[in-house]
Amino acid sequence: MNRAWWKEAVVYQVYWRSFKDSDGDGMGDLRGVMEKLDYIASLGVDVIWLNPCYTSPDVDNGYDISDYYTIMKKAGTMSDLEALITAAHERGLKLILDLVVNHTSDQHAWFKESRSSRTNEKADWYIWQDGVKGTPPNNWRSYFAPSPWAWDETREQYYFHSFASEQPDLNWEHPAVREAVYSMMRWWANKGIDGFRMDVINLIKKRATYDDVADPLDLSYLGNQPGIHELLQEMHREVLAGTDLFTVGEIPFVGPEDGLLYVGEERNELRTLFHFEVADDMETMDLPRFKQIQKRWYEALYPSGIASQFLNNHDHTRQVTRFGSERYRVESAKLLGLMLHTLPGIPYIYQGEEIGMTGIRFSDPESYRDVAFRNQYAERIAAGESPGTVLSSMQLRARDNSRTPMQWNTGKAAGFTIGTPWMAVNPNYREINVEAAEQDPNSVLAFYRKLIDLRKTHPVMVYGIYRDLAIQDPYLYVYERVLDGVTWRVVLNVHDEPVTTTFGLPEEQLILTNYDTADINRLAPYEARLYQYEMP
Repeated sequence: MNRAWWKEAVVYQVYWRSFKDSDGDGMGDLRGVMEKLDYIASLGVDVIWLNPCYTSPDVDNGYDISDYYTIMKKAGTMSDLEALITAAHERGLKLILDLVVNHTSDQHAWFKESRSSRTNEKADWYIWQDGVKGTPPNNWRSYFAPSPWAWDETREQYYFHSFASEQPDLNWEHPAVREAVYSMMRWWANKGIDGFRMDVINLIKKRATYDDVADPLDLSYLGNQPGIHELLQEMHREVLAGTDLFTVGEIPFVGPEDGLLYVGEERNELRTLFHFEVADDMETMDLPRFKQIQKRWYEALYPSGIASQFLNNHDHTRQVTRFGSERYRVESAKLLGLMLHTLPGIPYIYQGEEIGMTGIRFSDPESYRDVAFRNQYAERIAAGESPGTVLSSMQLRARDNSRTPMQWNTGKAAGFTIGTPWMAVNPNYREINVEAAEQDPNSVLAFYRKLIDLRKTHPVMVYGIYRDLAIQDPYLYVYERVLDGVTWRVVLNVHDEPVTTTFGLPEEQLILTNYDTADINRLAPYEARLYQYEMP
């Protein structure tokens, strides 16, 4: 595998509205991120991924953009963002922005022109279909609504939206749309940002026809369509070629064989991608299935491409709650961290993951702010399901579970704000917070810093070949990474009961573990070990 800085990087995701509030209005902001840059740098990470801070009506927490060239007032000002970019660079940190170009807000000037008349210059910048009001053009669904079609009274046509009705999809078949996007990307690159996390980027290419589908609930018809690679290769030629910009594509509905088409180094599309065979498709940890997924992606991509490793972000419940154990919070948080940082791929840390923050389950559906939750909840209630049943079935996967404010200390609102937080703080902040973690040499935070330091000093962690030693075991995950005669063996008990093992190695070969003492033949609940040995 060719070596590159971005393959060796660790990315830290900042969901700014829940990170740190600098002015007491209860909403995190860019100056709050500035205040905590030294903390982020102290982790040893290389890249900050900043969620959308562009001007937006905020229907979908900034993913409905009404102006790509200005900053949302809730976040701050363009001067704040420019100062953040400079301050990050001074600390050796790169900063990437969310690129949201599958859709815009319905308040964007482009859409206002497009909906104004069928003869407007931008009439075809979005996807319009004729129809009879009350009868959508087909039986498709959107992510956030029963239908992806919304009726517009002015044009007397339906427009297409993969997400909320306030998020109309751009028509990427129109050359002027593509050039407008590329121009915007070049503008931001000239501002000094270091790359883009590309939101649902493989949805930009639509199906050739809008015929009904056999199973509307299987949303795979929304993405990964023929022609997507030609669009991404054009984007690369127009914007990315000859630059060192880091790009990671959010790529739903893709398996490893298709994944290589997006990230193969000779194809000139993306640096890396997020796939969702775990985060979307696995309710809780299914270890044999997880191991098969890792094996398939490694075998398909290596050595021509590289994927990303993550188990939680702003859209997915915190990994300890969903894939670990709140009973063994510290142990499972460390285990999951060790696993993700030693598996092949680029590791992502979602703010608070490094202190073992947990998800939240609101008992009142009105406490959920997320448009996807609200729409789905209302749809199911209207269909006759009981409120209690609907709420309990949605709590684990609700996106707001991971959006509660960052827990800095034991003070008011966990040190996030001196005002009233925009979303309730998890009550366990008195036990789980950065200040407490900084004072504990055995904290999850200390463990993460060790992991990141190891990645910087041991190339085997990045470039070593991967082999699974116990692929069918339901509780043990045992694998090795091998490079230049050095072997790392990772032994994980992904289970809340002790298990015996024959994979332990002598204590002098133990580099890192999440327990103080180790029995070579027995693993405690959620015990994780990293060994190193030389190949003969």
